[in-house]
Amino acid sequence: MTKILMVCLGNICRSPLAEGILRSKLPNTLFKVDSAGTASYHIGSAPDKRSIAVANKHGINISQLKGRQFEVSDFDRFDTIYAMDLSNYNNILELARTPNDHSKVRLILNEIYPDAQHDVPDPYYGGISGFDDVYKMLDLACESIANNLTSK
Repeated sequence: MTKILMVCLGNICRSPLAEGILRSKLPNTLFKVDSAGTASYHIGSAPDKRSIAVANKHGINISQLKGRQFEVSDFDRFDTIYAMDLSNYNNILELARTPNDHSKVRLILNEIYPDAQHDVPDPYYGGISGFDDVYKMLDLACESIANNLTSK
């Protein structure tokens, strides 16, 4: 089974949305998708209401997800770790123990804009339109990830 982890700062906006989107595109018998945050602000919390609403609008239910913090052991549990932005990417890499750990970490938008180092903006302090924009970005990236994974 291939295991993929989505990571943002608090694990209530971008990464649970990415988790739900990618899960909807892959067979759960072959793939496990999870999410985490690099900070401990929202451990045990449900995703932001706006992330839940945007996901629901697209037929994806993420309301049951609970925030958790990224752990060093996630390098052992997951094959690929997608960071939503450069700050979280660097935070994850600071915890990498080996070159193998390091090689698992990627910026999610590099899947559609190779080596461009684009961030998925954090919509937390904005309105619902920011969540719609983030959904569109993540949907494109997750479509690319799913196509690459299922064509192997």
